Amino acid sequence: MITVPGTDELEDLAAPSDTTAPAWRYLQSLSQTLENAKDSIAAFRAALEHGDTDLKERFSQDEPVDMLVRDRARLVDVLLIRAWELRVGAHAHELALIAVGGYGRGELHPCSDIDVCVLFPKSESTSWQPLLERFLTFLWDIGLEVGHSVRTIDDCQRESLADISVATTLLEARRLAGPELLFAAMKQGLTTERLWPANEFFEAKVQEQQARHHRFHDTAYNLEPNVKSSPGGLRDIQTIGWVAKRHFGTDTLDVLVAHGFLTRNELHKLKTAQAFLWKVRFALHTLTGRREDRLLFDHQIRLAKQFGYEDATYTLAVEQFMQRYYRTVMDVSLLNEMLLQLFREAILTRNTEPVPLNARFQIRNEYLEVAHEDVFARNPSALLEMFLLMQQNPQIRGVRAAAIRHVGRNLWLIDEEFRQNPRHHRLFLDILRSPLGVTHALRRMNLYGVLGRYIPAFGRIVGRMQYDLFHAYTVDAHTLFVVSNLRRFAMPKYDHEFPTLSRILQALPKSEIAYLGALFHDIAKGRGGDHSELGAVDAEAFCLEQGLSRYDARLVAWLAKHHLLLSVTAQKKDISDPEVIREFARVVGDQTHLDYLYVLTVADVRGTNPKLWNAWKASLFEEFYERTKRALRRGLESPIDQEELVRETQANARTLLAQRGVEPHAVERLWQSFTETYFLRHTPEEIAWHTALLVSREADEEEPLVAVSTQTERGGTPIFTFAAQSHHSFARTTAVLDQMGLNIVDARITPTADGFSLETYLVLEDNGRTIGDPTRIHEIEQALRRSFPLRELSPPAVTRRAPRQVRMFSTPTQITLSTDARNNRTILDLIAGDRPGLLSEVGKVFMNEGVDVHGARIATVGERAEDVFYVTDTAGQPLTEAAGARLHQKLTETLDRKV
Repeated sequence: MITVPGTDELEDLAAPSDTTAPAWRYLQSLSQTLENAKDSIAAFRAALEHGDTDLKERFSQDEPVDMLVRDRARLVDVLLIRAWELRVGAHAHELALIAVGGYGRGELHPCSDIDVCVLFPKSESTSWQPLLERFLTFLWDIGLEVGHSVRTIDDCQRESLADISVATTLLEARRLAGPELLFAAMKQGLTTERLWPANEFFEAKVQEQQARHHRFHDTAYNLEPNVKSSPGGLRDIQTIGWVAKRHFGTDTLDVLVAHGFLTRNELHKLKTAQAFLWKVRFALHTLTGRREDRLLFDHQIRLAKQFGYEDATYTLAVEQFMQRYYRTVMDVSLLNEMLLQLFREAILTRNTEPVPLNARFQIRNEYLEVAHEDVFARNPSALLEMFLLMQQNPQIRGVRAAAIRHVGRNLWLIDEEFRQNPRHHRLFLDILRSPLGVTHALRRMNLYGVLGRYIPAFGRIVGRMQYDLFHAYTVDAHTLFVVSNLRRFAMPKYDHEFPTLSRILQALPKSEIAYLGALFHDIAKGRGGDHSELGAVDAEAFCLEQGLSRYDARLVAWLAKHHLLLSVTAQKKDISDPEVIREFARVVGDQTHLDYLYVLTVADVRGTNPKLWNAWKASLFEEFYERTKRALRRGLESPIDQEELVRETQANARTLLAQRGVEPHAVERLWQSFTETYFLRHTPEEIAWHTALLVSREADEEEPLVAVSTQTERGGTPIFTFAAQSHHSFARTTAVLDQMGLNIVDARITPTADGFSLETYLVLEDNGRTIGDPTRIHEIEQALRRSFPLRELSPPAVTRRAPRQVRMFSTPTQITLSTDARNNRTILDLIAGDRPGLLSEVGKVFMNEGVDVHGARIATVGERAEDVFYVTDTAGQPLTEAAGARLHQKLTETLDRKV
């Protein structure tokens, strides 16, 4: 019998520096155990389970994760080598067993891929094939899921040439067993002289990284990042290692110090980052029992607790943990940028003479560099000037690594004296006023640490997350996305995206006011208190310090204080009510404030979460903006009244109906049963659509009318129903629409004088789009028609499950009731955990309590539903105090029980 390799052979494979360590002695003992066990599947399974249990125990004792990762690889080495000798021993002189990829590097997490390559020489004989199949089956039986390939050296060359990922995997090959000469011949066949020269390899890996980053929206600050593949993750560190290995032929990053690519401090920072990310990944695998690299919400909470974080006064433990994560990947991103830029120079670029820009900076090989090493010490203002120079010289591709390093060493110069210097104030404002590159400059300033030093309050929000589904990014990343959105409004080449907003921003007297409002609107997050109020104080002080006029400083502060006002009012109040418009216009005061607030609001919502913005919000905000603009134009002392607004709306609707050939007398007869409220709450286009449908019905037709329109001027798909009044209708209709996977964003229910109900629901598909497919429209209409005979029965149940992320949160039900005496109704504000069937459950409670719904504004804020209902009792009067208290109790009991 051929025995398992002894201690000397194991040392050749992946021996640690300290072979007297308990883990190494355990592996030696394991080797002997497997040798004596011969062919027992049970013994191998027990060895694997015991080894993994031991690693988990050592991890729980906070043993350095780099030792654990490498010991996991050594454990697998022992198992594979022994199994190989038992199953393929007779052909050991022909075949080579090679570890590749991460396993080839000697790095395995608990559930990492275990990839091997079986290398065989050119030969007509395949007598080894049945034995190899038995070997792979045996590995599966003992609990090792191994990815494998079987290749000749020619196969390795051909497939590596065709696919950079194969070439990269084989670049890290490590022989486990078999002929050394065969393995050496394979390594020789994959050298840069034969395929993927260093320059081509570098370009391919950079393109691969760019494509990977793009899949994560080019940001490391996603809500549930991937610790391996997201920007700034482990794969970015590996990319550096691959390029270094191909260029220098080294297996470690330490050699980068010797070549001047890294300082010892930077190497320490990179290794510290890798260790932290390894620790997170190791914990994820241990926690889930599978190859899980995503930091999902539930994992974030458990890892924060496991790593010893505790809730503080204003920050949750999970937020502290994730801030550490985000700041770590920020370090990796910066080092990755520096190193790839250095490799580009070393591999691709011929060194050229520098082109001077001024006494402090010059351009070399299209990258900005300092003219001399002490430029920042002599001229601290250069720490801001460099970003302005890049805006003024768009041919510059980036900053040379040496310059980035000098910036990092001199950040301490940005102190209070620096921040008080008028020259620096002018430079910062010039950056904001530049016609090009504002967003890029601010992002680069943030990455290099300059922005957080110049605005200390901004430095405190770097990497700060908010543990909810509403905010998809960290506060600093979100802030810079808002600036980016504003910049798109400012640039004529993007006018086609948001024509109205582009026209407004480009007409503003000072666009930098909007950018400053964006920088400060969330700057006080995480301090406790009202972040809008605190941010306004910071904004005014900063702007006055920068030399802005008192009016401009107060305008920026006003934007920070009121940045939520337009969005909240539009989504939670009845903007068809002239009094709502009047109150909002009073706060805004003038057209200039309205214009700045409008562009900032849209940029903010679009930058909060890609899933939040949709055509309905765009239409709603624009309608609100136009109504307020009209109120300001008329003057706050002479507001439009309801009767005038009704007359105007009816006149416009008559014009549309006349164009459709609808008989005027039929229109007037129909409208006699319509209330004033109906004309206030619907657009002329909606009224014309409803009226044309109803006029065309037979006079004695009693069947309910259901129609879905493809006209989406309000940003959603309108669904219209007309039937006899029923307390059951809201619960029934919302249940049907919810079960069909539709998001209801607005509901208007208006009774007629003759006992019918006009109901309009505005809906979107689950992906935020309107409905245009005729088949889908027919399905919706049929489902609603089938539901009408159920009017006296319980509404249909909604069986869709809530998404995984939503189920992670528990939102206590909050209900506020207020009387709207002017409109003779009660306004019910509801905050509850969002889930399928919520509106139907609310509707059932309304039905059981004798409450009529006249309208609803539906808003989903991440995991929370924030809905507003306009209700009355069955007599059309506001709810009494007793009825309101009873409704409050029933809703709370029902919704909290359903969670």
